[in-house]
Order: sequence, then structure tokens, then C-alpha cells
Amino acid sequence: MKPKHQRLMLALVAFVALIGAGFIAAAALKEEASYFYTPATMAKAKIEPGKAIRLGGMVQKGSIERGADGVSITFIVQDRDATQKVAYRGITPDLFVEGSGVVADGRLRPDGVFVADSLLAKHDENYVPKELADIDMNTAEHTKDTLSK
Repeated sequence: MKPKHQRLMLALVAFVALIGAGFIAAAALKEEASYFYTPATMAKAKIEPGKAIRLGGMVQKGSIERGADGVSITFIVQDRDATQKVAYRGITPDLFVEGSGVVADGRLRPDGVFVADSLLAKHDENYVPKELADIDMNTAEHTKDTLSK
């Protein structure tokens, strides 16, 4: 075989190996993808009880009920079309309030209640610290230039 053909075969083998490695990596990452179900997609999907999933949506206003033990909580996650009852035992994140976004890792019980192992509270893009909540940033006092002429 001529050196030209050897290089061509080597390049072809390397290309096939690279494509194969890409497919293997894609298959491995597909199993690790961390998407979440919304209440509507969860209702449509046939999720078997006990399977670990993520649930995401908004905490329905007026739905948070705290247990007498101080660490148990139930609430309702909603999206545009459906709702899902969630039970959680633990300390909730500081940003966890009614009307805010939440992503919960957990499992669906046979009775249809989602039992969360962990909660991630999501804030909106208009976040303002509590200390600055009463300040109106649009007033003239706060928009003056600090450099004098």
C-alpha cells in the first residue's frame, strides 16, 4: 500500500472513531440531562410512582401550608394549564414565597402528591434586596451625578 493510501485510511479510521465517541458521549449525556416537568406535562406523561424527576413551575398564591413541626410544608405548583400538590420536609430557601418560581427534585407518590427531596427557588430578573425595597431609584435625588463641574 502506498503511503498516500495509508494516510487516507488512517484519517478515515480517526474520523469514524471521532463520530463513534460523539455518539457515545451524546447517549451518556442524554441520561444525565436535567430537564423538569411542568404540572401540565407531568399530567400528560405517564410517570410511574417512585421515579425520580424534577418538577418546575410557580408557587400558587395562598397554597403554602406549614406543618406544626416547623419543617414540613405543602404547597401547590402551577403553570398555565395545571396544578400539582407538593409535600416537602426541610428548611425552605429564602426566596421561596407564594408567586415565585420553584424547581423541586423528588418523586410522585401513588396518591398523586409529589414528594420533594430538595427545592430550588427561582427569582425574577427584577430582584431587589429587602434593604433597598423602599427606595425609589427614579427620583431626582438618586439620579444626580456625583461629579461636580
